[in-house]
Amino acid sequence: MKNFLYGLIILINIVLLNISCEEETMLKPLESNMTPPGKISNVSVTNKNGAAVLTYSLPSDDDLSYVKAEYILPNGTMRTIKASYYTNQMVVDGFSEPGSFKVKLYAVNRSEAISEPLEVTVNPEESPIWDIYRSLEVQPSFGGLQLKALNIERAKIAILIMEKNEYGEWVADPNSVYTSTDKIHATMRGMDTIARDLAFVVRDRWLNNTDTLFAQIKPLYETAISKSGYRGFRLPGDAPNHTSTSHTGMWDGDIMNWPRIYMTQAAISGPHYTTVDIGSMAKLSRIVIWDYPEYYNGRTYYYKGNLKEFEVWGSNNPPADGSWNNWHLLGSFNATKPSGLPFGQQSDEDYQTAVNGLNWEFDINAPKVRYIRIRSTKNWDGSSYMAIGEIQLYGDPR
Repeated sequence: MKNFLYGLIILINIVLLNISCEEETMLKPLESNMTPPGKISNVSVTNKNGAAVLTYSLPSDDDLSYVKAEYILPNGTMRTIKASYYTNQMVVDGFSEPGSFKVKLYAVNRSEAISEPLEVTVNPEESPIWDIYRSLEVQPSFGGLQLKALNIERAKIAILIMEKNEYGEWVADPNSVYTSTDKIHATMRGMDTIARDLAFVVRDRWLNNTDTLFAQIKPLYETAISKSGYRGFRLPGDAPNHTSTSHTGMWDGDIMNWPRIYMTQAAISGPHYTTVDIGSMAKLSRIVIWDYPEYYNGRTYYYKGNLKEFEVWGSNNPPADGSWNNWHLLGSFNATKPSGLPFGQQSDEDYQTAVNGLNWEFDINAPKVRYIRIRSTKNWDGSSYMAIGEIQLYGDPR
C-alpha cells in the first residue's frame, strides 16, 4: 500500500510538472521580433479646443500592433495615448491652454519593440473649461444658490463649489457639479439664510483648473410645501385624466409605478392643463417634477408623455369658468436631456437626473399663490398629453 501511494505521488508530481511547463510555454509571446518597426511618417495636425487630431502614415511592418504618443501637459503630467494599427488617426488631449507642445509618436510591434520617435508640434486652442468659466453665473436662490454656465463643447467637467474649513483652507463640497451637458443649470440647496463666502473653479478630467470666481451668497428662505394639503381642483378646460390614474398619484409618495401617477388622455388634442390646490398661500420658489418613466429598455425618461415644453401658472383666485384671468405665469420651461442623445436613448446621467426629480424654478417676483396650473404644449412624443409621477412644491408659506 505504501509503495502504491508513493508511486501515485510521483505520478501526480510528473503531471503537475508537465502542466507547469505547458503553461510556461503558453505564456510566451506568440511572436518574438525585437527588431524595431519603421517610424510613423507624413503626420498632419488639426488643432482643436484643448486637443489636436493627428493623422499619419503607418510603417509597412507586418507585425505592427499600435501607435503610441507621449507628451507632457501644461500641469507637468506625462500623458500617453495609444491607437490601434487599424486606424491612422489619434487624438492627443488634456491641454488646458493654447501653446506649442511637443508630441513623440512611436510605432510598436506585437513583441512590444518600439520604433524611433517622430516628434511633431501641436498647437491646441484654448481648453473648453475657460469658455465655461467666463460664462459662469452664480446667484442666491431659495434655500441655496443657483449656478449657470454654457458648455458648448459638451466637455466632461466639474464645477467645484468651495468653502473655507476651520483651518482657513478652501475645500470642495462633495455636491459640486459634475456634468457634460451643454447648458449647465444647477442648484445647491439645504443652506441656512446667512451670508457665506464661496469660491468656484472649473476643472476637467485631466485636473486642469481655471481661475477662481469668488462670491458671497445669502440664500433665501425655502421649505417644502406639505403635500398633506394638495388636492385636485378640476376646472373647465382641464384635460381629462387617464381613467386608471388620478390627481392623488402626483403626491402619494410613489414617483414612478403605474397606476400611481397622473396621466391625461392622449387622444385629446391641443394644450393639456391640470390644476392643483396646494392648500395654503405661499411665495413659491420651484416645483420638482418626477416624470413617469415608461417601460422601454428598462425604465426610460425623456419619452412619450414626459413634459418637454410646458408652463406653470399660479393664482390665488382662479375663475370658476376655467379662463386664464387672475393667473400669473410662474415659469415657462423646456426640458432637455443632459446627454443630448436621440429620442428613446438615455445615459446614466440622464436617468439619475430624472429619477432625482427635475427642478423648475419660478419667477422670484411672482406673487403668493394657492393654486397652480400646469400647461403642457409639447411632450417628448410630439403631442401634448402629460405623464407625471410625482410633484413637490417649495417656497415660503410664512
